Amino acid sequence: MRHLGRWLLWTFALLAAAFILLQGWYAAHIWWWREHAPRETAFMAMRLSQLQERHADARIAYKWVPYDKISVQLKRAVIAAEDAKFVEHEGFDWEGIQQALDKNTRKGRVVAGGSTITQQLAKNLFLSAQRSYWRKAEEALITLILEAILDKRRILELYLNVIEWGDGIFGVEAAAQHYYGIPAASLGPDQAARLAAMVPSPRQYTSRRETPYLARRTAAILEHMHYARIP
Repeated sequence: MRHLGRWLLWTFALLAAAFILLQGWYAAHIWWWREHAPRETAFMAMRLSQLQERHADARIAYKWVPYDKISVQLKRAVIAAEDAKFVEHEGFDWEGIQQALDKNTRKGRVVAGGSTITQQLAKNLFLSAQRSYWRKAEEALITLILEAILDKRRILELYLNVIEWGDGIFGVEAAAQHYYGIPAASLGPDQAARLAAMVPSPRQYTSRRETPYLARRTAAILEHMHYARIP
């Protein structure tokens, strides 16, 4: 029994050490990204691997642009669409999460997630698209680290530069060039609202850019983006 207790204690200690090291690894990367652009994210690596399974020479489209080179209209549109309380909360919108849970309960399936921009960034930077309680726990921890190390402006800058906007299209600059042939700084309200409407299912619209749902969602974002507060 004594040996078993000692074994359990060592196992717990090793697990705790591994947990602390993992959080330190996350924090070190996030600290580096305070001043530097990510060269690749977990989602980019995953998508590139999938693309290269079909075409060995496939590449992703990704070009970093600084915050001031991103259209204010797009910043407003994305916040209005994805996280209206972005500048107010500390990583989690508890009211939004409760509303999403209520909606999912009524529908009998997952139709809303309630994730904030910071939570989505955590997932894109480090995790996979797989859904599990463990992944959500990791996402929550990374969200706390992001909010502790970065300010809201940097979080939004990272988010707009690394999220997927089509099959192998990452970041607003690549998206603006792909869909409109213009730089991210030149996006107008209609273009910004349409890009924001694509965010939940970006690969669906890579080539199929007009759907009734996308038109309705774009119109709704246009109505609300004027009220969005940006950092």
